[in-house]
Amino acid sequence: MADLHLVVDRAAGGLAAQIAREVREAVRSGRLVPGARLPATRDLARDLGLSRGVVVEAYEQLVAEGLLESRTGAGTRIAAGAGRGAAPGHPADEREGRPHYGHRPTSPDLGLFPRQAWLAAVRHVLATLPNDALDYGDPGGVPALCREVAAYLGRVRAADASPDDVVVVTGVAQGLSLVVQALVRDRGRGIVLAVEDPTSERQIPLLRRAGAHTVPVPVDREGIVVEALPGDADAVLVTPAHQYPTGVVLSPARRAALIGWAARTGALVLEDDYDAEVRFDRDPVGCLQGLAPDRVVLAGSVSKALAPGLRLGWIAAPPRVARAVRLARGELDLGSPVIDQYALAHLIAGGAYDRHLRRMRREYRRRRDALVRALAEHLPWITVHGISAGLHLYAQLDGGADGGGDLSGLAEAARAAGLSAEVVTPAHGPPGLVIGFARLPAHRVTDAVRALAGNVSRDVRG
Repeated sequence: MADLHLVVDRAAGGLAAQIAREVREAVRSGRLVPGARLPATRDLARDLGLSRGVVVEAYEQLVAEGLLESRTGAGTRIAAGAGRGAAPGHPADEREGRPHYGHRPTSPDLGLFPRQAWLAAVRHVLATLPNDALDYGDPGGVPALCREVAAYLGRVRAADASPDDVVVVTGVAQGLSLVVQALVRDRGRGIVLAVEDPTSERQIPLLRRAGAHTVPVPVDREGIVVEALPGDADAVLVTPAHQYPTGVVLSPARRAALIGWAARTGALVLEDDYDAEVRFDRDPVGCLQGLAPDRVVLAGSVSKALAPGLRLGWIAAPPRVARAVRLARGELDLGSPVIDQYALAHLIAGGAYDRHLRRMRREYRRRRDALVRALAEHLPWITVHGISAGLHLYAQLDGGADGGGDLSGLAEAARAAGLSAEVVTPAHGPPGLVIGFARLPAHRVTDAVRALAGNVSRDVRG
């Protein structure tokens, strides 16, 4: 077991954050190596003269970041992927050329996952679920979850979907891929899929593998430019409630135009509802699916609201599409784990899901406000967009239509300061920078921006 040399300023406040910061620095510097066992929370609290709750909070945050691993009976250790040259939460495999599947700018704070509520839901399910419910079931989802999702979407997103229209999937990525595969099978050929520009580059390979030829369509201040949609498109993928990455909300005029285009052409609208539940200072925006349930497929998940690792999502689709996706799901993997599905249904039915979302919105709003204030104070030559909702903001540099300077250098400096950032390079228009704020408490957001400003001169503007 490793003794820890930690410097804690009791007068400065934020004691748990100070402990977490000291442990991170010890890992980065090599003083703590992967596999090193840390003192028990009670022992470290006694050594530092602090309450055990402060140390527990610090450890839990570091476990959520992936820096620490905690197992019953084995204590708390430095994670295998941590160490000199590896950022917290990023496995060493990334340095060896293998893909990295972890933290993104749009990731939620996994330390805020409602563990107690989820544990209570799982216990309830295990205590009440009949034995037959553990058998092979409908690959499109257990009836209880389909009912709860349909009711929830109608109540919160103004959707128009029956339980039969809902198919449970592992997430938006799988849901959209299965819809594309169903369209390909129906048409007997690959499909033309219009996508917003800019968009999430992570989705494009999945959609192409499913049989889509993607065509970028520009986005402006009102959302996707409907007039620019290709005439031969079989479908269009949009994020109307909070466009990724710009944060634009699809205007009422564009909504009507898009639905009209789909009705005229017979195309399908794929609506990615990826973070519509996380809104701050704007009125709720209803989904497109509620306006045209026969032409729109609504895809959503709990990846932002709870955790991406749960791999639970859904689509609400026209009956013919829902049947095709349910069939494809059965041919692919026979459906999602039933205990998790019933647990989520219980969480929604009992109101715990709604209560958790309200708490998350309050906390994320504090973090967003801290990031916007800090950028305005320390980096005033950065213009931010899309801050009324979501887990990220879209930043552009002042300085002209070319985007204003070295965004790659700024993104690298932001990551070095502790921020999650990615460069976005659209086919149409200037580049931008996605900066996530969900995983950093408000005071750490401010510290990170201050550190970024100290490391980046105005020369980054070109």
